[in-house]
Amino acid sequence: MIAVAEPGTRTLSDDEFVLFQRLVKRLSGISLGPQKKPLLLCRLGPRLRALGLHSFGEYYRRVTAAGAEGELVHMLDCICTNETHFFREREQFELLEREILPAWEKSAGHGSPDRGAPRARVRRPLRAWSAACSTGEEPYSIAMTLLGCLSSPDHGGARADRAPRWAGGAPAGVPGIGVLATDLSVRALERARRAVWPIERASEIPDERLRAYMLRGTGASAGLMKAGPELRQIVTFRRFNLLDAAPERFGLFDLIFCRNVFIYFDAATKAEIVAKLIASLAPGGCLFLGHAEGLHGADPRVRCIAPSVYRLQPPAGLKGSRSP
Repeated sequence: MIAVAEPGTRTLSDDEFVLFQRLVKRLSGISLGPQKKPLLLCRLGPRLRALGLHSFGEYYRRVTAAGAEGELVHMLDCICTNETHFFREREQFELLEREILPAWEKSAGHGSPDRGAPRARVRRPLRAWSAACSTGEEPYSIAMTLLGCLSSPDHGGARADRAPRWAGGAPAGVPGIGVLATDLSVRALERARRAVWPIERASEIPDERLRAYMLRGTGASAGLMKAGPELRQIVTFRRFNLLDAAPERFGLFDLIFCRNVFIYFDAATKAEIVAKLIASLAPGGCLFLGHAEGLHGADPRVRCIAPSVYRLQPPAGLKGSRSP
């Protein structure tokens, strides 16, 4: 028999903690070690109070009852850590701008113009996936970098050295660039879609990107900033659990960012997720991990090109990468 805390105390017994450990692991892959017991108590305690429940045993029965899918989502929202900021691990964005995107442009396919039409270079679409996007800072950082670098008429991108746009403006066409942003947390995704942050967060964004792509709030929105229309046009948000079946429906990506999440998984779960991410890379595509994360020979087809950055080698005879 599993002991539960006395009603009204809202303490978390060891047996109750084990129940939640197993439940969270099964649903999300997140491993809660024994040292995480105080964190779980802190994260879920307010939810118990909001529901008028007196023990974690009651809450466990609530979330495991039939029809409790909505509360399970809320529980995971409470547990997920959404710490992030713009251009986190900036050296990876510098590598993207300095080496990866120029190489991608050089190797990207060229379309053939119609007979009699002026010869023009047609570049295939570039697709990026922020696989644990949290509150949106990462995918919008990716979008700013892509728009700032891929500025040919084919993409419609605007260079970052154009006139400042803090005051607003009409969205520009941005065909050929797409950023998919996914996360487990519904609450984080809601904030990401709003794309609004305190103005103090502006200090995290390089000045030229800030002036080109972010809007400064005025009037009732003073003290806030918002992602500009160009960014919001190319970033799509969806809820996705990294434990789910390989996301074939998403297609293949030239860039995948999955950073600072593997610390929450055990080795077996990490290997499972890494295999799915690699399967989602287009040939020649790059996978970005957190600075303390690595693949350590997980797949012979990927090669480390910089700390925590890996490229999927194209099959012999295939130049560049392809998107579906």
